[in-house]
Amino acid sequence: MEDEQNPGDDDDRASSASDSTHRLNRTRSHPRRGNRNSLHRWYTARHPLRVALNYIVILFCRISPSLRLKRVLYRKLGMTVGTGVAWGLEATPDVFWPELITVEANAIIGYNATILCHEFLQDEYRTGEVVIGEEAMIGAGATVLPGVKIGEDAQVAANSLVDSDVPPGTTVAGVPATVVDEE
Repeated sequence: MEDEQNPGDDDDRASSASDSTHRLNRTRSHPRRGNRNSLHRWYTARHPLRVALNYIVILFCRISPSLRLKRVLYRKLGMTVGTGVAWGLEATPDVFWPELITVEANAIIGYNATILCHEFLQDEYRTGEVVIGEEAMIGAGATVLPGVKIGEDAQVAANSLVDSDVPPGTTVAGVPATVVDEE
């Protein structure tokens, strides 16, 4: 199901999904239960108290100016957070599965950026790890989807949607993000 072409997708997207390095090949598909969309019964995917605790910690971190405190609290939620990682104000890691996020040393997650490790769809939901390499930069308002790997020293421009891997030293921009500059 995860490699099927959705209506409206172009052929390039469909062929890239068959690539072994495509993000969808690094996500796990969980079929929906019942006859409603997969979000309708989210509480069967993750315990509501776990989601509530994650939400409270993440909400606090979003408004905290202390980079050190954010690193400590995010590690307590199960994220792998390297030394010197800087989380901008309002940056939001995944509330359901924060433990699937790895942010390596000295990376920057910009203001209001979102890192997702799940996506609820009509017939299924998917989960996948997100890895952000050393000294990578995620611009303000950018969204990173599940299963994406962002390479060392890579840059994601503000307000971009990252739906595929970003090679080391590369700059991407746009919706969806495409390469605009290489090392």
